[in-house]
Amino acid sequence: MPQILIGPSSFGVVDAAPLERLRDAGYDVRQNPFGRKLAERELVELLPGVIGLVAGLEPLGRTVLERSELRAISRCGVGMSNVDLDAAQRLGIVVRNTPDAPTAAVAELTIAAMLALLRRIVPMNADLHDGRWTRVPGAQIEGRVVAIVGFGRVGRRVARLLLAFGARVIAVDPHVDRVDSPIELASLPDALLCADIVTLHTSGDDTILGRTELLRLKPGVLVLNCGRGGLLDEGALCEALDSEHVAGAWIDTFDEEPYSGPLTRYPQVLLTPHVGSFTVECRRRMEMEAVENLLDALERADAMRARSRG
Repeated sequence: MPQILIGPSSFGVVDAAPLERLRDAGYDVRQNPFGRKLAERELVELLPGVIGLVAGLEPLGRTVLERSELRAISRCGVGMSNVDLDAAQRLGIVVRNTPDAPTAAVAELTIAAMLALLRRIVPMNADLHDGRWTRVPGAQIEGRVVAIVGFGRVGRRVARLLLAFGARVIAVDPHVDRVDSPIELASLPDALLCADIVTLHTSGDDTILGRTELLRLKPGVLVLNCGRGGLLDEGALCEALDSEHVAGAWIDTFDEEPYSGPLTRYPQVLLTPHVGSFTVECRRRMEMEAVENLLDALERADAMRARSRG
């Protein structure tokens, strides 16, 4: 029986229907045995005999792909920076993703985190649970200047929500040449100079906010990242928090997961365990879409192989 490997450890937790769909289609389904993101070495060990992969953020570089028998990869998510697409194309591996499913969930959590930081919800809740009646003045989204770095599906949805709150929204994206009013379009350096809040929504691997960029921000800024862990220089962020140049931050994605690094020492930093898309509604839609994409990709890959033999 042909084998399918499921990379994301949370796949099928909300609803087992996507797994059953694969089994009903005649596949032997193998799940991630480690309960975390798979490392390259573990992938190499798990992939022999596997023809289809439902992928999370596992490192799917040239070495892994060349040592596999994969015919198709279905990314359960949006970004594809963890997949060597050139190597996949050369090897005849069909690659798909689920670009639309996570949009609403990630955007809503971004706004929730923004409100939590502005209104000091987490520390006041902790104080009240400890018997302390601590009333701390917060701030509103209305009137704030928010720079959205990465203006794809999630970035645009965040912008729509922010406009409803009365924020001034600045989009930063080198691949976008126009935006609808009242959203403004600016370069990263210009946006950083005037932003009260910076939120990262790009899926690349390059660092966007390092020491230089953080120092360019106005004092008291809030920084949010639910894109990729590497987009934000963690050491530089710690320095900016120590100096109070950055007043607070929300981080949902990390280079190493599970995370136990230095940001856990900062009470003004809101940390969530990579749950941007982890809602019941989103996971059901995204996981089933990933499965259907994989089945379609395997069918396409088989057709391509048949044509090449003929």
